[in-house]
Amino acid sequence: MNMPQQTECPNCAEPLGSQDAFCGACGTSLTGPPTLRDLPVVPSCPHCGATELTDGRCRRCGQAQPRERDHQERELTGVAAVSDRGLRHHRNEDAFTVATAEGPAGTPAVLAVVCDGVSSSSRPDEASATAVTAAADSLVAALAAGREPGQAMREAIGAANRAVTALAHDGTAPDGRHSNAPACTYVSAVSSGGLVTIGWVGDTRAYWIPDDRESAEPYRLTEDDSWAARMVAANLMAEAEAYADPRAHAITGWLGADAEDLDPHTVSFTPHVPGVLLICTDGLWNYAEAATDLAFFVRADARAEPLATAQELVRFAVERGGHDNITVAVLPIDPPTAPAAHDATLLDVPLPRAAEPDATVPLRPAAPPVAPPALLPPHRPLPSRRRPGRAARPGARRRARRGLTRPPPPPPRRRPADRSSPHGRVVQARRAPVRRHRRPCRARGTGSSGRPVPEPPRARAGPGGPPGR
Repeated sequence: MNMPQQTECPNCAEPLGSQDAFCGACGTSLTGPPTLRDLPVVPSCPHCGATELTDGRCRRCGQAQPRERDHQERELTGVAAVSDRGLRHHRNEDAFTVATAEGPAGTPAVLAVVCDGVSSSSRPDEASATAVTAAADSLVAALAAGREPGQAMREAIGAANRAVTALAHDGTAPDGRHSNAPACTYVSAVSSGGLVTIGWVGDTRAYWIPDDRESAEPYRLTEDDSWAARMVAANLMAEAEAYADPRAHAITGWLGADAEDLDPHTVSFTPHVPGVLLICTDGLWNYAEAATDLAFFVRADARAEPLATAQELVRFAVERGGHDNITVAVLPIDPPTAPAAHDATLLDVPLPRAAEPDATVPLRPAAPPVAPPALLPPHRPLPSRRRPGRAARPGARRRARRGLTRPPPPPPRRRPADRSSPHGRVVQARRAPVRRHRRPCRARGTGSSGRPVPEPPRARAGPGGPPGR
């Protein structure tokens, strides 16, 4: 019986010719005994090598097996992202996606979405994954329809919020630890036609890191929806004091059913120099919060090697402790060579040196200059407290020239009232001794009832010694 002729590779579905003995794409042999590449891959425990795996654990050593979301990497043309579980959490509650889109006029666009599940809510890993998928689908569809990036970003945040809200009404009971509705934070970025648009809700962040960090300054492009940011914005606390407070990272904005008055933030800017855009979760920026600190750990060739840059940043966070899930996406940005189709944005970063004539406006308005304090009139030295006819000591003269006086003496210690002795001296009064009132002794040999009490017998003297006790 003749075997039917194979028209495609059974391993990779590559089209085959009638005379092919192996697949030219994957190397699978089409004749003869199967090779090692043809055999199916059997999962095994990375700790002991056993293949007996049940419910995500090894039956031999009992160790938990890695999950698909514990470590993920993805790279496309113009964008790369890496996510890792870290060292302290039992699962990865971060989620990300990267994609490319094309406008009606053929303008290419690159986008990345990163979400961080709120650990105090139920099913945070599902919330972040659902938000990422809904936002990416909405962004790709809106950009393909020709919508302006800012409008597309706001629509994507709304779609992500509706998707996460639907999780709270799908009939799944919350877990035993948390009864809050599923929730997550959100950040995304779109680069198209020389314009970079960012949208966020919560404390996930976006940073601009230029290639030349001496003539251009790194910037943080987002403001956290957190307790500390509100305290600083209301001028109630200094930034260092607010972020040192235990309540600093309590978020005030998120996506989910219990989010009140959702206020998505969007910002657009036009880069003038080449660099990279980083969007990340707090698992990374907790170890390097300021933009200049984070830029120190970004590779100099980050624009040419976005995946290697994301890998090194994740490795840096893990080496610092890995207390949270870590996710970072890197988008290489080149300044537009042709005039941009959009109006020039006010938020043009990075800020060149002040000596250059084409200095741009910084992202955040600079604080108004503080007026120098008014000169105080010369201080008149206080009169000397010495008695007339007594020369002042050198220390007193110096203090008088400086307008200082001797500090007042400490208050006297409380003591009993003094009294004068017959000889004219002041003698400290002594306190009367405290006498203890004892009960009156009864007559020896009588008890409480007046009856005679026999005396205890005396111990007789031992042989050759005094009487014992």
